[in-house]
Amino acid sequence: METWDAIRARRNVRAYSDRPINQPDLERILRAGWLAPSASNRQHRDFVVSSDRDQLGQLAEVWQGARHVATSAATVVVVIPASTGARDRELDQFDAGQAVMAMMIAASDLGIGSGHASVGDQARARRILGLPEDQECAYMVAFGYPADRPLAPLTKPNRRPFAEVVHWAKW
Repeated sequence: METWDAIRARRNVRAYSDRPINQPDLERILRAGWLAPSASNRQHRDFVVSSDRDQLGQLAEVWQGARHVATSAATVVVVIPASTGARDRELDQFDAGQAVMAMMIAASDLGIGSGHASVGDQARARRILGLPEDQECAYMVAFGYPADRPLAPLTKPNRRPFAEVVHWAKW
């Protein structure tokens, strides 16, 4: 798929088929996150990958909007330092978001769906993943082949009109 098509085909997938993701494709998705931009090249993010059914079921319970994690083929948890400084936290969150989007577009390019989720219960997520106390979960991204329909570029995206969103030179 072309990059522009992958961007237009990416959608939040919340129901996945039972088809596993092969290792080279999963590693390609992770490499996209690894290569994502980082403020001052700090690279304050790590990825914990889970494909274990029991662990995925537990991760699905750390946020009310994460039920889809339980049925994913694999879920990547983006981990950042549990920083106390507002500036560092803002940079790390922004960088984590860039990694998430890079992984989602790479997955879309491969025909693999994705759905992101937050993490509300940090202590529980930390226990499930065996994270040290100085780390926290920024986001979870579930990956798998869509159960309903394959990914395809959207022709009529459900978005505010482009002309309402884009402001040239000033508001």
